[in-house]
Amino acid sequence: MITTQPIPSVFIRGGLELESTATGTIVHRLPAAARAQANGDPQLLMVEQQPSGVRIAFETTATVIELDTLRSRTTYAGAPARPDGVIELIVDGTVLGESVTNGGTLTTIDMATGIPSRAEGPLCTNSFTGLPEGLKNVEIWLPHNEATELLALRSNAAVAPQRDSGRPQWLHHGSSISHGSNATRPTAIWPAVASRLGGVELTNLGFGGSALLDPFTARTMRDTPADAISIKIGINLVNLDLMRLRAFGPAVHGFLDTIRDGHPDTPLLVISPIFCGIHEDTPGPGAFDMAAFAEGRMRFTATGDPAEIAAGKLSLRSIRKELERIVHSRAEHDSNLHFLDGLALYGEADSLEHPLPDALHPDGETHRIIGERFAALAFGPGAVFDPFSSLDSRL
Repeated sequence: MITTQPIPSVFIRGGLELESTATGTIVHRLPAAARAQANGDPQLLMVEQQPSGVRIAFETTATVIELDTLRSRTTYAGAPARPDGVIELIVDGTVLGESVTNGGTLTTIDMATGIPSRAEGPLCTNSFTGLPEGLKNVEIWLPHNEATELLALRSNAAVAPQRDSGRPQWLHHGSSISHGSNATRPTAIWPAVASRLGGVELTNLGFGGSALLDPFTARTMRDTPADAISIKIGINLVNLDLMRLRAFGPAVHGFLDTIRDGHPDTPLLVISPIFCGIHEDTPGPGAFDMAAFAEGRMRFTATGDPAEIAAGKLSLRSIRKELERIVHSRAEHDSNLHFLDGLALYGEADSLEHPLPDALHPDGETHRIIGERFAALAFGPGAVFDPFSSLDSRL
């Protein structure tokens, strides 16, 4: 018999705060205090509700599991339709099934006027049947790219909290690439690939368009338990043309100082940007490529003037150089602070074989490559997170 089960907070992994609604629960990846300081930024407030890396974890003997959700999506009029979100089922560490989402709320923005329109649809039920008999650990990974309200969990046997796995906690912050843009499934975003190979529990603070050295994000990381911490900084600062080199350095120092207030000795890895041809030597702001848009393709371009780099405008190349200088300087007094050149994860040569489809975000195959390389460089034998990873799970 199928019965409705509660979804207590102990079942939710990878989220930092749960918001009760009239119909269910919204998982936030930033707490209310941080969201209140975001100046009402609609981009950040949208993406922090998208549960990238968030999963529902429990143990059960059930062979049938159903999850009711209500999704919220945003698109642009005339742009290619975004793929539906995917919910994945993992049993005892193995992906056993996936199911696409449907219905929910769709907000469409007219790019000419900026005016949004909304269409309301039904709730979505994703069903998984034929699970193995016996007691097992189950994880339901939520869509990484659409806000998802949890309405109900049903199964044909009782569910209970999983026993503590003892796996270390990895806390990561980055941009839309860390969030999972262009990945096809929640376990296929590069941090999820790396976490599974590294044998760690992921909390992913990858926020599309919003890795901006915000102090409230640093305070959130300061206050979040972690055994290993990484931050990947650069691309959003360039494509938003947010600051100049003079402000960038102190902002990086302040961000790291705040994290260190709560994690004075935790291994902390600073990752510079991966290769992105449009912004290597051309500053922002970034923009939609309107010629491609007119052809029904989503593509980005850089609109800044390379001559202004000499006056302090940021490019990816200048950010990599400054990040490496800052980290090496601080590491003289902080032996647990490390630097990783993002070009080791995806460099110019990779862009020839695996070009960024929209000139900004990697595709699914490239997410896998980046995740595997990060796992080897960060969690592999002798790497910066090596003492905190599972020997059985390394590359």
